[in-house]
Amino acid sequence: MSPPGVRAFVGLGANIGNPAAQLANALEALDAAGVLVAVSGLYRSAPIGPEQPEFLNLVAELAVFDGPYELLARCHALEAAAQRVRRERWGPRTLDVDVLLFGDVEMHDPELQIPHPRLHERRFVLDPLAELAPELVTLGQLSAVADQDCEYVGTVELLHQLATASPGQRQD
Repeated sequence: MSPPGVRAFVGLGANIGNPAAQLANALEALDAAGVLVAVSGLYRSAPIGPEQPEFLNLVAELAVFDGPYELLARCHALEAAAQRVRRERWGPRTLDVDVLLFGDVEMHDPELQIPHPRLHERRFVLDPLAELAPELVTLGQLSAVADQDCEYVGTVELLHQLATASPGQRQD
């Protein structure tokens, strides 16, 4: 039985600072807010855009009781808590949290597009989304992004281990 509320999915990624800790902190905040349902495994992916470090990525399934704009505000608050600074499009970031899906909602607002407009173009989103909701991802979509550099790193437990490792022990 699925939890009450709207079934929503957010994609999280980070590649500067301590990416594992920033992702873990965001998941803890979602859990504390009572909206976190499930978390995919952890993936490492090549960046899109300017030269920068690889990303750690995952997808979280949420049960949301407010609307899509409130979820977007929650995502922005998570980014602000990780001290994200927006300097350049697709640039490095301490935390990126994107609304991917929000129930059956379709929106084409300049501020918020649902489904996320590039969801089906990115393996680092499709692979973890397929873990949580295989019915939402087709084999054709996965095949179309199969050449993108993205690898499964481990479970969310590994994320927590990486987040608490000393800087000399981190593998991010």
